[in-house]
Amino acid sequence: MNKRDFIKKSSLGALGVALAPSFLQKLQLGPQDRLRTAHIGLGVQGLADLQDTASHPAVEVVALCDVDSTALANASARYPKARTYTDYRVLLREMKDQIDAVVVATPDHTHAPASLMAMELDKPVYCQKPLTHFVSESRAMKKMAAEKGLVTQMGIQVHSFYDYKLATLLIRDGIIGKVHTVRAWSPKEWGYNGPEPTGSDPVPEDLDWNLWLGTAPERPYKEGFYHPGAWRRIMDYGCGTLGDMGVHIFDTPYNALELDVPRTIMTECRPPTGFGYPENNTVTYEFPGTDYTAQSLKWVWYDGPGAPPEHEDLKLPNGDPLNDQGAMFLGEKGKLYLPHFMLEPKLIVDGQYQEMDVEKYELGTPVRNYASEGPKHYHEFVDACLGKAETSAPFDYAARLTETILLGTIAGRFPGETLHWDAKKARFKEGKANKYLKGKYRKF
Repeated sequence: MNKRDFIKKSSLGALGVALAPSFLQKLQLGPQDRLRTAHIGLGVQGLADLQDTASHPAVEVVALCDVDSTALANASARYPKARTYTDYRVLLREMKDQIDAVVVATPDHTHAPASLMAMELDKPVYCQKPLTHFVSESRAMKKMAAEKGLVTQMGIQVHSFYDYKLATLLIRDGIIGKVHTVRAWSPKEWGYNGPEPTGSDPVPEDLDWNLWLGTAPERPYKEGFYHPGAWRRIMDYGCGTLGDMGVHIFDTPYNALELDVPRTIMTECRPPTGFGYPENNTVTYEFPGTDYTAQSLKWVWYDGPGAPPEHEDLKLPNGDPLNDQGAMFLGEKGKLYLPHFMLEPKLIVDGQYQEMDVEKYELGTPVRNYASEGPKHYHEFVDACLGKAETSAPFDYAARLTETILLGTIAGRFPGETLHWDAKKARFKEGKANKYLKGKYRKF
């Protein structure tokens, strides 16, 4: 492919993934081509998703759902015409003929149950990251989206931001040659090294604890451990730092290098407790090679306090400090440093920063204001539902990325052991790890 063809292809879709036409679905919409949306999960991220989706001029918010009546009332005050629910199952059953698309922003363990029910009703779904809590769920959501030809999008908003698109194009254009290693990091601490709490606390009046637990195992409510902001630390509900920041920071290298799922995974962390994720993790993946990598690719993820450790691969020119979160691509010709977030990638060759000609990629002017850049990813989903665009992070892509993330969390249950993943059979060679690929849903 010559340079002109490369740039043309990049502007048409290489920034996301190769999308099959089946992912476009023209809906039977209401008057004036309005997209009627239902929103499940209205906490901090859910409220942001609601507002950014609703900022599209074609969107009409018709239903709101949350198990927390305070969060629900807060959202309802902004969109008073929308019907309100505490149980997403009731919402989807009662309003299946009055909604065109569904946005899911619950804790991780409810992503798949709510999304799959919506997709079963032929509704396009925007689901927050990580796509699912279990590998089996990721594969089920990918399969259903493909079979039904639904528009889908995972909530990795930076996927649509200027700097991440630019890094994707630079890597695919061979600016550092074939990539042999990626190192990525976040010092966030979505882990808990203590014991499982004992006893119980009164359930807050504004919370339906049974509905919050959903399909997860039943346990008593304990203040400060689950709702509203601590669930990411707990294995039954979240996916740790890897499932939070890892999805965002993995996304660009994963997309740029056109990776599939890894062959091996090894996590270094403290011994498992069966309750909380470790506070510090180093996860090493080995991926099959692609057109943009060496014969195989090594990927190392660091999280928790002190991440990343000092390493020769992560040294910057002039003794500059690393951004507290980011990724480093290492290739034949040099390094590409991508700090997180909304910061332009930097080319490093022979220990020095190098100028880059970025205008040829026709990405427009960089945006450094999240309020302006943020809604793009949501509007892309809305436009795709209206038959006017394609999504760049559909479940076909999001499921593979999420599977990669979840394999790392499973490896944390076997610290220091290398697990071998058979992608075709969706099984580990080490049989003891396979029981963590799916969960047993509680009836609620």
